[in-house]
Amino acid sequence: MEERNLNYWDSAAERQLAVSEAFPVLMRKVYVWMSLALLITGMTAYYVATSPSLLETIFSNKLLFFGLFGAELALVFGVSAAINRISLLTATLMFVLYSVINGATLSVIFLAYEMSSIATVFFITAGTFAAMAVVGYTTKRDLSVMGRFMFMGLIGIIIATVVNIFLKSDVLTMVVSYVGVIVFVGLTAWDSQKIKQMLMQADDVNEGTQKLALLGALSLYLDFVNLFLYLLQIFGKRR
Repeated sequence: MEERNLNYWDSAAERQLAVSEAFPVLMRKVYVWMSLALLITGMTAYYVATSPSLLETIFSNKLLFFGLFGAELALVFGVSAAINRISLLTATLMFVLYSVINGATLSVIFLAYEMSSIATVFFITAGTFAAMAVVGYTTKRDLSVMGRFMFMGLIGIIIATVVNIFLKSDVLTMVVSYVGVIVFVGLTAWDSQKIKQMLMQADDVNEGTQKLALLGALSLYLDFVNLFLYLLQIFGKRR
């Protein structure tokens, strides 16, 4: 009996050690992938913005522009839905492709806003994002209830944005921007907590757990980009 108990505790200790070793590695991958995706998006956006021919090709052809937008949605939902069926390499390439396409469609901000304003808002976004990521990572409170409210708020933002395409109301645009900041600040904290809880269950750094980390990176990337865009609408100085 004593030998069996010793074997049990040895096994439990080995598993705990595996978790403690795997978890920080996977968390680093989350933030490295997210940072690289943001870098790819920023570089692509700047490259397209400084290329008159590319700008004209993308924004003068509505079919191409909405095609790119549709491709973004397809890639995001595709990675999320098929993550268990596709390889890590395929999922990574889809994430990179999404980052490139998103950068191309976001290149218009370099034409609409002053460069110094974009840089300032980017640093504001980075500071806000980092603070909320730390809150989500360190808090012992369950943020799932708040997360559900934030998700409902996100649905409301999408509906209001679609309605405002027809209304073209500056007041509604600003209201949506402020609500958007609140929503994505909350989602950043919630996603950070979810990613931590998910990766703490990993007992090894393998292809499956790395794909989970990649999904976490995608979630945080989306939170960062949307938070940046809403803050830019509030604080950005137009040309």
